[in-house]
Amino acid sequence: MIASRLANFGTTIFTEMSALAEKTGAINLGQGFPDEDGPQAVLEAAQAAIRTGRNQYAPLPGVPALRHAIAEHQQRFYGIELDPASEVQVTMGATEAIAAAILGLCEPGEDVLAFDPYYDSYPAAAAMAGARFVPIPLQPPEFTFEDFVVPPKARVIIVNSPHNPTGRVFSREELQRIADLVIEHDLIAITDEVYEHLVFDGLEHIPLSTLPGMAERTLSISSIGKTFSVTGWKVGWATGPQPLVAAVRAAKQFLTFAGATPFQHASAAALRLDTAWYEAFSAKLQAKRDHLCDAFSHFTVARPQGTYFANVDVGTNAVEFARELPYKAGVVAIPTSVFSADPQRLAPYLRFAFCKRLPVIDEAARRLHALES
Repeated sequence: MIASRLANFGTTIFTEMSALAEKTGAINLGQGFPDEDGPQAVLEAAQAAIRTGRNQYAPLPGVPALRHAIAEHQQRFYGIELDPASEVQVTMGATEAIAAAILGLCEPGEDVLAFDPYYDSYPAAAAMAGARFVPIPLQPPEFTFEDFVVPPKARVIIVNSPHNPTGRVFSREELQRIADLVIEHDLIAITDEVYEHLVFDGLEHIPLSTLPGMAERTLSISSIGKTFSVTGWKVGWATGPQPLVAAVRAAKQFLTFAGATPFQHASAAALRLDTAWYEAFSAKLQAKRDHLCDAFSHFTVARPQGTYFANVDVGTNAVEFARELPYKAGVVAIPTSVFSADPQRLAPYLRFAFCKRLPVIDEAARRLHALES
């Protein structure tokens, strides 16, 4: 019997749609993982780590090479100075970092705020901590947010930019509005930045922690999987001021303690790739976005500013549309409403992942264009 606080987190629609893809032979643009491997040099670094005996427990904070590489990455891209020993914590992916942060920072009965739609682990992590999850709606079609009220028991706000599932990249003005509320209400900001390098159209990812007054109250979370197409490695991290990182570490030691030792060493090599590699990867993904979005001539596309995902207004109930799409067009997508506490607000939107090989994207685009015709 499932504990009551987790009883509402059952089998997700991802399971149903993946089964439909297998049953029908449809192209699966539902789940957000690439269908090709990351850079060869990074894969070889993992193999070398295995061959040279780096296969035992990593220290709780993470292997030193990776902690130093994370600190160097934050300095190189954002000018953020970190102590690799006390201000960097390696985790089993960003999902564990989020869970450990909420478990380590929130008391039962406190409120965790997050923008809606949201990555599905946020409310689950709040429930595990005995906290109350409070959604802040992003309004379609632009997925912007209006002024919102901070409840008196608020402890944490989760800020995910670039944003999954909408593809929004929050502007400096939007981030400043968030920062003002965080400071006014003495909140802790947890930022989910796993898509930080997947930003398009010349836009810029701005870490919330770089805004005035935010460094001391922001815990920044990211991971290796999305940027380097190695989602199965499950290597993530949390960075920020020592008291916030210590809270993550306190919870993490009783979750997984440590793991993925050879992949941690390889992740250090990945983070040190030339800046030009990051730019080329983002440009390649932007081209895939355009190939997919351009296939929709009759439906309205919320063309994403970043991430792996495009949301399409199909003009009807997207849940039923998604269940019929594998049979009608041979493509699988996910209704955006499953990521929301208010599904009706997002009822006509369908989320497509474009992090696949370009020939796969083009074939899916051909099928979807034929469906519209």
